[in-house]
Amino acid sequence: MQPLALWQPPHLRGVFTDIDDTLTTDGAITADALQALGALKAAGLHVIPITGRPVGWSEPFAQVWPVDAIVAENGAVALLPPARDEGKNALQPLPEKREQLSKLHLQDAATRAANYARMQQVLAHIEATVPGAQRAADSAGRECDIAIDHSEFTQLPQERIDQCVALMRAAGMNATVSSIHINGWYGTHDKLEGARWIVRQRLGRDLDAELNDWVYIGDSTNDQRMFQHFPHSVGVANIARFVPQLQHLPRYVTQRERGAGFAEMARLLLNVKHN
Repeated sequence: MQPLALWQPPHLRGVFTDIDDTLTTDGAITADALQALGALKAAGLHVIPITGRPVGWSEPFAQVWPVDAIVAENGAVALLPPARDEGKNALQPLPEKREQLSKLHLQDAATRAANYARMQQVLAHIEATVPGAQRAADSAGRECDIAIDHSEFTQLPQERIDQCVALMRAAGMNATVSSIHINGWYGTHDKLEGARWIVRQRLGRDLDAELNDWVYIGDSTNDQRMFQHFPHSVGVANIARFVPQLQHLPRYVTQRERGAGFAEMARLLLNVKHN
């Protein structure tokens, strides 16, 4: 990873970003990160958070943040706010009235129902088998995956995290680890597939044809495919925690952690865009 100061981005179309510990600090978005989202939108860039968090948890943020969409549950569900008058309005205070969202699912209803039933069995098995394993506090908002808490409200040692991942994969699930949760799901989607999907659905374009026109910023192991595929990829400084477990590192790393690191990246990008 090179220092972010060495990054020389072209005039990009947009930004994909993780949420937990990338936009947020101690579980909440900071004022500088929120202002950075608005500044990016005001500059004409597309802004799309992609998270392992559940769709129910993501809805309040999709309603008020200056973003094109939020893709939740590692690519399974997308929340789309109504079309807004972007530009200078992106820097105005957050709306008092929450907007009506559109919800899109990658899988059809029958597939989701069948997968949900199977996943609940796996979740119960993990809780009964792995000492200290507990479902994430946001599990009630999940539609297409399951999550075990390892660092949000419960601290699991690495061997227990590995055990949870192994049990999910033994059940035929995909499994990945974020900065706070262990996520498991049925299906071929992940953050990269979710990014491709939302660019088609929301923007009517082919992401693979314009990968060099976007940047991805994240902080943990479930961001690896994004780091691998995006020519412009950034890690916030707290990615240092996960570097020993990463096979694919971001190209650049910020000096500051979490939301401050996101704001640092946004400032550099906007300076390039304005010059």
